[in-house]
Parts: sequence; C-alpha cells; structure tokens
Amino acid sequence: MAMRLSSSAFPAGGRIPDRHTCEGADLSPPLSWSGAPPATRSFVLVCEDPDAPAGTWYHWAVFDIPSDQTSLPEGLAKAEKVGRLRQAINDFRKPGWGGPCPPKGHGTHHYRFRLLALSVATLPLGPRPGCREVLAAAEPQVIAGTELVGTYSR
Repeated sequence: MAMRLSSSAFPAGGRIPDRHTCEGADLSPPLSWSGAPPATRSFVLVCEDPDAPAGTWYHWAVFDIPSDQTSLPEGLAKAEKVGRLRQAINDFRKPGWGGPCPPKGHGTHHYRFRLLALSVATLPLGPRPGCREVLAAAEPQVIAGTELVGTYSR
C-alpha cells in the first residue's frame, strides 16, 4: 500500500484556506497519513514553496515524529519542541509553521507538503536546525514518501 497524505482543510491541488496563511490566523493545517511501511521508525514533514521569487522557500519542517503517529493537529505550537516532536527554523527565521505569504500579484504558488518515512527514530541534529538541514539529514534514511500540494495566491 502506498503512503497517502491528506488534510481536512483543503483537497489535493486545492486552495489553502486563509486561516492557515499570513492573511489569517497563520495556523498549521491539520494533516493525516496512512500506508507507512512496517520498517518506519519516524517521520519528517516538510512544507516548501518552489514558486517563491528567490527560489524554494521553506515554511515548515517537523521531525522525529514517532512511527505510531498518523496525524498532526491544526495549529501545532510554534516551538522547537512539541511533546516528542521537533520543529526546524523556517525561512521566516522562526520555529514551527510559517504560513503561505507570497508577494501580492505574484500568481499562484504551490505549497508541497512532503511526508517522509525514515529508517531511524531520531535525526542527529543539534538545537535550532533549519529546514534544509533537516531534509539533508533525512534524505539518506528515507524508505518511503508522499506529498500533498496546496495552492495560495494574494
């Protein structure tokens, strides 16, 4: 069975509601997943905007998500540690979720939520890693992955 990632806030390819963006409450969207391989020891979730004017912009990275977890709630605290989860520093230079906030009139941006199943329980990262560091540490450990794309424009 292939891994699947979905959100109750928006359909695949659909518009991300304002409440999850800089024009609303800037809450992280609720996400749930299924179909992880039995060998999964942890998950990483990354949200990136490849349409940003200066190149890919990282909005979120959550890592050391336990293998028995199958969802993230709406509005995850913007902290480096939430329970057993860790969150990277996003490209807004803050821990946790930084919602879509594309330049006005820049057209539709595509926000890629990527869920990666890893063969290790934790990533060997020090305090305050950036999203790119999390991805670099995770990539050699990936055993499966899936993505959900949402759109937003201002």
